[in-house]
Amino acid sequence: MNDNKGITMGLFERYLTLWVGLAIVVGVGLGSVLPNGFAFVAKLEVAHVNLVVAVFIWLMIYPMMAQIDFSALKDVGKKPAGLILTVVINWLIKPFTMAALGWLFFKIFFADFVDPKTADEYIAGMILLGVAPCTAMVFVWSQLTKGDATYTLMQVSINDIIMIFAFAPIAAFLLGVTDVHVPWETLLISVVLYVLLPLLAGVWTRKKLERKNDLSRLNGFLDRIKPWSIVGLLSTVVLLFGFQAETIFEKPQAIVLIAIPLMLQTYGIFVVAYGAAKLLKLPHKIAAPCALIGTSNFFELAVAVAISLFGLHSGAALATVVGVLVEVPVMLSLVAIANKTRSYFP
Repeated sequence: MNDNKGITMGLFERYLTLWVGLAIVVGVGLGSVLPNGFAFVAKLEVAHVNLVVAVFIWLMIYPMMAQIDFSALKDVGKKPAGLILTVVINWLIKPFTMAALGWLFFKIFFADFVDPKTADEYIAGMILLGVAPCTAMVFVWSQLTKGDATYTLMQVSINDIIMIFAFAPIAAFLLGVTDVHVPWETLLISVVLYVLLPLLAGVWTRKKLERKNDLSRLNGFLDRIKPWSIVGLLSTVVLLFGFQAETIFEKPQAIVLIAIPLMLQTYGIFVVAYGAAKLLKLPHKIAAPCALIGTSNFFELAVAVAISLFGLHSGAALATVVGVLVEVPVMLSLVAIANKTRSYFP
């Protein structure tokens, strides 16, 4: 459905784990040395959406959107299995396994290390992560596994539509409350910034550069802007870890306790989704992104809702932040697994 021009593994992609590791170290270091600077940047937000992070994520996604052959969207519906699997994993399985793992670890396994109120807040933060399927970073994981960019776009779009209607009731049910305040401004602005605007920019770019039977101008442009996707990713990592540098140093034990069930959830959901894709005989370019969509989280939204419901310094907010800390390195390991198992799929 899409050509793979521009998504071959270059130097940065091949050693992305190293670059991300360095970005984490740089972010934590700068956040410790320049806390006031990062505090200022953290305040540059609208409806809990940080504008600087949004710019970097947009920079990361736009080159990927420009690679998509939008004329192929009409053919996606002819292969619905991947779309159905995405919906089942993200909305019928993932939120509930996340809630179950949170309860199991903080009510039983870690009960002696955390007081009941804090344990409840950690579980709540994990639930908010589980009910928020990823929007922006999915395009990175799809690109790194040479996924079908057009199909990934459809999967993300369907997730975003469902999220508008399902996020609040599922979160309310799992949190055991009847009135969950969902910052709709955050949800809508995030979807516009992270999906709609890059998508429109990609459509406009292809319309201007694409010529019938001649893709040389388009491919040349894609080759030039491709590195900016990595720049956007690494800059986002530096900022996110810089924001949380103080928390990382102040509560290392809590971070480890929260990270354990989050990692189990991530790897477990990947195994379920990837295994189901194998049973459904999905091609790898659909199977890999499908599994990775199910494992990653829309952490920007989860953090915003946790802060809105429980407060900036709550255990719930901390749990969503740990989700950010865990996600990038764990997802990179899953990308590596997906790439090594490519031959197992059609």
